[in-house]
Amino acid sequence: MQKFRSLILPIAIVAGLFCHHWLAMAKPAVPFLIFLILLLNFSATEIKKLRFSPMHGWMLLFQAVVSLGLYFLLRMWDELLAQGVMVGVLSPVAASVVVIACMLGANRATITAYSLVGNFGIAILAPIYFSFIGTNVEMPFWDSFLLVLSKIGPTIVLPLLIIIVLQLVAPRVNAVIAKRKGWSFYLWGVALMITIGQAIDFIFLHGSGHWRSIAWLAVASLIGCAVQFGCGHLIGKRYGDRIAGGQGLGQRNTALAIWMSGMYLQPLASIFPATYSIWQNLYNSFQLWQHDRRAAEAATPTAPEPHSGCAQ
Repeated sequence: MQKFRSLILPIAIVAGLFCHHWLAMAKPAVPFLIFLILLLNFSATEIKKLRFSPMHGWMLLFQAVVSLGLYFLLRMWDELLAQGVMVGVLSPVAASVVVIACMLGANRATITAYSLVGNFGIAILAPIYFSFIGTNVEMPFWDSFLLVLSKIGPTIVLPLLIIIVLQLVAPRVNAVIAKRKGWSFYLWGVALMITIGQAIDFIFLHGSGHWRSIAWLAVASLIGCAVQFGCGHLIGKRYGDRIAGGQGLGQRNTALAIWMSGMYLQPLASIFPATYSIWQNLYNSFQLWQHDRRAAEAATPTAPEPHSGCAQ
């Protein structure tokens, strides 16, 4: 099964594209899938060994500054595009980031720590930005903060608390769960399929007459995906974990970004995170294929050189 894992994400994307109407109805299952993904990944990490690095601060600062800077730059040309780019860059790191990053060789403790820092950091930043950007600027900060936190908290905090308790009082149970951590990749494939289906269904229902805006948002998301992964690789390389930096900054929680777009911004701004999800997972598939190919080449024994027949 491992030799086909680089195909899992493209298959999920294609299924989401062609079965969007039915998959969109499975939207309520996504938080439960994310919960299970995080439970499996947290179980494989010694929580007491989590360390927070300056790298985490630089990545969060990148999101805070670049998202707001691009919004004010692009709003002079197109408000919808500006909102889409902002929410796409501002959206927190994906729950699946530990799955993919560890498959690619990142340090599990480093990327797990950033999944916590990134999500809670954006839970604070997003309500501040939405207090003066979008359609709900009259919403009080604390109401907005608690609303965003209610979307992030249960899927992040609850599995973390469960694993902390298990590691302290029932380490054998935690070990049993940790042995199944490989399942998280396939659970993410299912969650991705549903998320893509939801996004495509939204485009079909509400995109009519807005194809030019949709095209601009899709192109901008492709550029944004390349820039965020590239900058993340540079930041991570400086701190000795290029993969963790790239995945932490490049892999976004597009499902939450789509929700934030619908809640606070012009709904069509969700096209940016929706198409971003496609680009990031195609890139993840390419990275997995490349990683597996290199691993296979390294495992193949080198053939001995033929004897020349010359006297020694």
